[in-house]
Amino acid sequence: MTKQELIEQIKLKKSFLCIGLDVDINKIPKHLLETEDPIFEFNKQIIDATHHLAVAYKPNTAFYECYGLEGWKSLEKTIAYINEKHPEIFTIADAKRGDIGNTSTMYAKAFFENLDFDSVTVAPYMGSDSVEPFLAFKDKFTIMLALTSNKGGLDFQAQQVAQDEKLYQNILKQSLTWNNNEQLMYVVGATKAEYFKGIREIVPNHFLLVPGVGAQGGNLQDVCKYGLNKDCGLLINSSRGIIYAGQGEDFATIAQEKAKELQIEMETILNEM
Repeated sequence: MTKQELIEQIKLKKSFLCIGLDVDINKIPKHLLETEDPIFEFNKQIIDATHHLAVAYKPNTAFYECYGLEGWKSLEKTIAYINEKHPEIFTIADAKRGDIGNTSTMYAKAFFENLDFDSVTVAPYMGSDSVEPFLAFKDKFTIMLALTSNKGGLDFQAQQVAQDEKLYQNILKQSLTWNNNEQLMYVVGATKAEYFKGIREIVPNHFLLVPGVGAQGGNLQDVCKYGLNKDCGLLINSSRGIIYAGQGEDFATIAQEKAKELQIEMETILNEM
């Protein structure tokens, strides 16, 4: 998927919602445990119920890797189902990889070629040669951690590294010098809404993936106030608040209702733009 195709989907669906498929088998409805592949069946029903409201899905790979080979098979089936049934959806492998040289290239091949995700999250701690191998893949996006929503995110990210410059700001500026940097997106947590104005001054045209709305306490209006750009430029992720909203056999319908609430709010914001 190209950036322009993603923008067109946002306009068409009047939504910039990303749904996180972070599947904990202990939290899914009990009746699904009787199926051949409970994780995939859960994802399939969530996708079927919400694909018209979301522009992106983001499986966190840890929730699949922890179940070994069977969990990885569930991830493979999930991404294959999205790509076959809903190719207009932007897919994100939330893997937070980060290494150098050939290792990064192999990580990129795993997610971009083998699984055929549109994007993957990457930690930039090891510098340009840990990120540029991902950026070498045409029409694929690298979503780099910039300012995360977790409590400890500021332990390092907000450290002063120069006069009037914090580490996360330095990382953003450095990334704009890398090869194929137009294929970068950035993770910026919704719980850090007051930082968005300054971030947009550095990366005005890139997409920001924003976790933390809902269960983590982030506010959509606050994020959009400073985070929106002329193309929208935001993917707002919600995971638990949607996929675990219901626990009965109607869980997918309830997930759809929760996704619809966010989509309506997003439509209002886009109309105001």
